[in-house]
Amino acid sequence: MDLQYKIIVGLEIHVHLATRTKIFCGCELAYGDTANTHTCPVCLGMPGSLPVMNKKALEYSILTGLALNCKIAPFTKWDRKSYYYPDLPKNYQISQYDLPFSEHGYIEIPLADGTTKKIRITRAHLEEDAGKNTHTLGNFSAIDLNRAGTPLLEIVTEPDMNSAEEVGALARELQRIVRYLGVSEADMQKGHMRFEPNINLHITRDGQIFKTPISEVKNLNSFRAVERSIAYEARRQYQEFVETGKTMQMGNKATYGWDDDNQMTVLQREKEEAHDYRYFPDPDLVPVKVDADWLGEIKSRLCELPSQMQQRFVSEYGLSNYDAGVLTADRATAGFFDKTVKLGATVKRVCNLLTQTGLKLAKEKGVPVDQLNITDEALADLAKMADVGDVSASAATTIFEMMAESGENPKKIAEEKNLIQKSDSGEIETLIDQVIAENPKAVEDAKNNPKKAKKSAGFLMGQVMQKSKGQANPKVVSQILNKKLNA
Repeated sequence: MDLQYKIIVGLEIHVHLATRTKIFCGCELAYGDTANTHTCPVCLGMPGSLPVMNKKALEYSILTGLALNCKIAPFTKWDRKSYYYPDLPKNYQISQYDLPFSEHGYIEIPLADGTTKKIRITRAHLEEDAGKNTHTLGNFSAIDLNRAGTPLLEIVTEPDMNSAEEVGALARELQRIVRYLGVSEADMQKGHMRFEPNINLHITRDGQIFKTPISEVKNLNSFRAVERSIAYEARRQYQEFVETGKTMQMGNKATYGWDDDNQMTVLQREKEEAHDYRYFPDPDLVPVKVDADWLGEIKSRLCELPSQMQQRFVSEYGLSNYDAGVLTADRATAGFFDKTVKLGATVKRVCNLLTQTGLKLAKEKGVPVDQLNITDEALADLAKMADVGDVSASAATTIFEMMAESGENPKKIAEEKNLIQKSDSGEIETLIDQVIAENPKAVEDAKNNPKKAKKSAGFLMGQVMQKSKGQANPKVVSQILNKKLNA
């Protein structure tokens, strides 16, 4: 049976905020330290311990809400979400239920055809993260509570996405946004950012639409896992409908895990409803009021967002969307490029130096590209030297690498390493005359043999470059050589 269907996906995104301490206590946030060494009575849930709100965490959350075009609530409160699990010592999670700090926003994502699509943001709220369960130490589970109490921003979208690719695009764009804002490192390998897609199908049969039960896939921490889990769920739900006819009215929402080894989702449990958590206002935390002055101060921290900068690089600098996307993948690279071009360097030259050499070096050294010992002024000077022919493109790459090691200016390196190109037409013409005299057969073919003309001219060009030890300006060589061969 071949049925038409549409994939419907909404996404929940959990983002660890890059504060120095946890959300309701003074414990330092640290990743990879010895288990249970960053804990205190508050995050351990000891009786009588009282939480105190981390103001920076709320400000980071509001800043993100503003970047997502959300409405910021002037009044918000904290709620207790009750459930028992080993990694939650208090047996409840401090979260936000009916009065989140922000809601009704949107984010625009790029599509494969070059257009964009607006995905609505339902809400964004702030809560504390649980600890981490480890199941690899033996036939038992171990609990690390270093992560318990980490400020966690949960962003919930409307079910506006209709393919795994659209969800992947949103996830990548959101990662860029929080990194640009500086509110999160968003390193998915460390669990800074986790995704939970809610997936079902709208299947058309005989003019009637059937909706399959919603599956929530938990805690995906890579873009590949997000996209593959959605694609798998679409196939599984379609097959289940064909075989059983099961619809949303016949089955509850269920929670699945992703088995990366076998590339499949695995049923974990039937999904709880809101009333199962017995939400009620937290009696130990006062509500938060955000006045106009405080909101204005936070709003002043907004920067040019990555999609806006990417569009500007295309329209203002004439870059391809691909190059602009590579340059705006992180804020440091985008800013470095922007400042260098504004110093008068050629757009394409700077783009090539950064994307082909700078990003590779930065990755090897484990630093942002703007921390490679190269100032924007020095990079602009190098680009200009390559543009006017003082150094070749390959020499410019070599000089860039040396600048990253020494921090010296490009002209000094070029002179010391004998990388300055010779553009003196008289000197180059002498070399060309020597090559022509030494290679009469190649000259004859270049002039009079159409089948061998191009190859012979290339050979003569190579001989000139060899005599100059690679220092002759190829453009000048080509101009003089062509003039002599066509005389």
